[in-house]
Amino acid sequence: MSNRMKGEKSRVDSFLQVMASCYFWISLFLVSGLLFIIPVFLWISTVLFDRRRRLLHQFTCRWSDIILGINPYWKVRVEGRNKIDPAKVYVMVSNHQSGLDILVLFKLHTHFKWVAKKGLFLIPFIGWNMALNGYIPIERGRGRSKLQMMDKAAESIQAGNSVILFPEGTRSPDGNLQVYKTGAFRLAMETKSPILPVVIKGTHRAIRKGGLLIHKSDQIRLVILDPIPYESFCHMDTKELTLLVHEKTRQELMRQSAILAD
Repeated sequence: MSNRMKGEKSRVDSFLQVMASCYFWISLFLVSGLLFIIPVFLWISTVLFDRRRRLLHQFTCRWSDIILGINPYWKVRVEGRNKIDPAKVYVMVSNHQSGLDILVLFKLHTHFKWVAKKGLFLIPFIGWNMALNGYIPIERGRGRSKLQMMDKAAESIQAGNSVILFPEGTRSPDGNLQVYKTGAFRLAMETKSPILPVVIKGTHRAIRKGGLLIHKSDQIRLVILDPIPYESFCHMDTKELTLLVHEKTRQELMRQSAILAD
C-alpha cells in the first residue's frame, strides 16, 4: 500500500472515529434525557415504601444496558455473576480503567450504592439520576468530604445496601493497576462486611483518560471474583487486607491478558 493510500485510509478512519464518538455522546445524553422521566416517576411513586430505592437502581442497570447495547463499538462479557449473593451486603471494590467503567459495572445487575465524584452528580440527566438513586458523593482531595463519605457509606451498609468503590481513587492512565488506597477496606472492617472484588479489563482502550473519542473494543471483561468473608480477614490490619485484594485483582488482570492474547 502506497503512502498516499495509507494517508487516505488514516483520514477515513479518523473521520469514522469522530462520527462514532459523536454518535455515542449524543445518544448517551439523548437516551438519558428521554428516559429521565422514568426515574423521576419511580422516585415519587416508591419513596415511601422502597427506602433502599431498589426499583430505581434496577431501572438504572437497564438504562446502562440500553446505552451499551446501541453502541456497536463495544462488547462486554461478564463472568462470575453467579458468585453474588443478593441476600448479602458487600463492600464491592473494582479497579478503575476508564470513564466507561461506571456503565460496565451496572451490568453486575445487583443492588448497590455508588461512591462517586461529586462533580458527576451535576451532569444533566445522568448525574440527576445518580442523586435520585441516593448514591454517595465524594469531593476528591478534601479530607472532610472523605470522612463524610465513610459515614454515609457505613449508614448505607447498615440500611442493607452494598456499596461500590474504586480503591485506586482515579482512573488508570494506561490500564495498569495502580496502588489501592485503604479506605474501602477500612469500611469493610468497621462494618464487618464481606468484600466482593470486581475486575475490569479493556475499558481503557474504549475511552482513554482525558479524551472524548471512543475506540473500538470488543474485549471488555467484567469479572466477579470470589467474595471474601469478614471472618477470613478480621484478624488482618487494613494495609494487609488492601494488599491481599490488590494482589487478587492483579492476578486476574494477568489471567485475562493471557486469555485475550491467545
